[in-house]
Amino acid sequence: MIVAEAVGRVLAACGVETAFGLVGSGNFHVTNALVAHGVRFFAARHEGGAVTMADAYARMSGRVAAVTVHQGPGLTNALTGIAEAAKSRTPLIVLAGEATDVRSNFHIDQSALVAAVGAVPMRITSPEDAAEQTARAYQVARDQRRTVLLNLPLDVQSMPCAAPEAPIKTRAAVLAAGRPDAGEAADVTAAGRPDAGEVAELARLIGESRRPVFIAGRGARHARRELEGLAGAVGALLATSAVAKGLFRGSPWDLDVSGGFATPLAAELIGDADLIVGWGCALNMWTTRHGTLIPPGAKVAQVDLDRAALGAHVPVDLGVAGDVAQVASTLTGRLGPPADPDVLGYRSPEVARRIKAEGRWQAVPYDDESGGGRIDPRTLTIALDDLLPTERIVAVDSGNFMGYPSMFLDVPDEGGFCFTQAFQSVGLGLATAVGAAVARPDRLAVAALGDGGALMGLAELETVVRLGLPMMVVVYDDEAYGAEVHHFRPHGDPLDTVTFPPADLAAIARGHGFAAVTVTGEGDLAGVAEWLKGPRDRPLLVDAKITGERGSWWLEEAFKGH
Repeated sequence: MIVAEAVGRVLAACGVETAFGLVGSGNFHVTNALVAHGVRFFAARHEGGAVTMADAYARMSGRVAAVTVHQGPGLTNALTGIAEAAKSRTPLIVLAGEATDVRSNFHIDQSALVAAVGAVPMRITSPEDAAEQTARAYQVARDQRRTVLLNLPLDVQSMPCAAPEAPIKTRAAVLAAGRPDAGEAADVTAAGRPDAGEVAELARLIGESRRPVFIAGRGARHARRELEGLAGAVGALLATSAVAKGLFRGSPWDLDVSGGFATPLAAELIGDADLIVGWGCALNMWTTRHGTLIPPGAKVAQVDLDRAALGAHVPVDLGVAGDVAQVASTLTGRLGPPADPDVLGYRSPEVARRIKAEGRWQAVPYDDESGGGRIDPRTLTIALDDLLPTERIVAVDSGNFMGYPSMFLDVPDEGGFCFTQAFQSVGLGLATAVGAAVARPDRLAVAALGDGGALMGLAELETVVRLGLPMMVVVYDDEAYGAEVHHFRPHGDPLDTVTFPPADLAAIARGHGFAAVTVTGEGDLAGVAEWLKGPRDRPLLVDAKITGERGSWWLEEAFKGH
């Protein structure tokens, strides 16, 4: 076989089951090799969409995903999605052809390009080493949770090579090798084993606390049982960062999301804590509202697999490097069962009553501003939350609108929310929903987009139809880049460059094979209800003409970081 075929065979043997991409001459053979060895391949209409689909698939499936792109422009088209995946520490392998001849019009420094956005560049250098280098790329992606570019030089990938003698042995060797090589990601603990002294100090802080709050992030999505067990032993309230929304759904002590999307009650209770522990959570400006949710005098601790993440965004009194589940279970064993589980720490009958009554955005009063052919986005989203099945995955694009689906659409668990927002790029939402839908076909995928992001990702409407995904796409259509409108309008700046004439997005969607509904008031949602009844043989786009007279409160927080 040739090197490109060997690369595909080894990745399949290592455990890659699903790949996305857009095929050109430089990645044609490696893509076909993946398919020949049992990997499902989903073709996108733009490389940016392909990478984001793979990113979302990895997040929702918990598996390493692959994406294949052409050399040069295929990779540059994918760069925004690669930046998002790299910032999110998504375990992802990007296979890209590489033109190494500087005279080629496709030649660029691909390694420098992806390194600049935080991905790990690697390369196949010879036929003899191709299998080992491919397995190593998989190991780095999986064990270090990194986005890896595996460059496939055109001359090398076409060279003949011996077929990997035992791909199953290759896979077994990769799965058994859990420790990063010396010098590679040395700040990541080998197997999540925490330092005993750090754990003892965290036990002391928790034991002295009377109002502890646990905030769980992406690195804690596998540890609900352990965190709830520890929280129950010490009387902690539970909250999440946005990316971990839904992790504690169903718990009577769940405050939902901390930060800009926090309910008034969550902000109040977090703001009165005497100890905040971030579990696999960056505690960045979004999650802490630029630090304002951390009360003066409160102790702050952070547990993260990556020691470099400890204290990176806010000062911490204690950092513990280790796997969240392991640290939490160790602490539970050390602290023992509570004396009185009904009245413990921050937990009391009154707090439980308030969380039940005020703990969701649907319970927060507001003045409905619908009228004049436009619907209040809060009214829209609450109605959709009532209509949609419980088993759902919500994928949210970036923009002024994004808080409405993030706050008013409930999700059943941490597998119900896919939030590709580490880079804050507009236009990733539709592709995110595609990847999530492929990962979880048992749930209805709901893409929540602004009109700007919808038009940016328009090419992937065809992908949704071609793949037969029974998806709902909701467009919060204010005919503008709303963030910029609300940022600059108070200063009297002209807004002609960020406002647009009406677009019939429903007609555009029908042209791609969607069913579509235009919503200007609550009565128009009857069409959504009819589609949900079935058979859902076509995806649905909801073009919601929303009110846009005022900016969102979470946007005001965001502007503090610009």
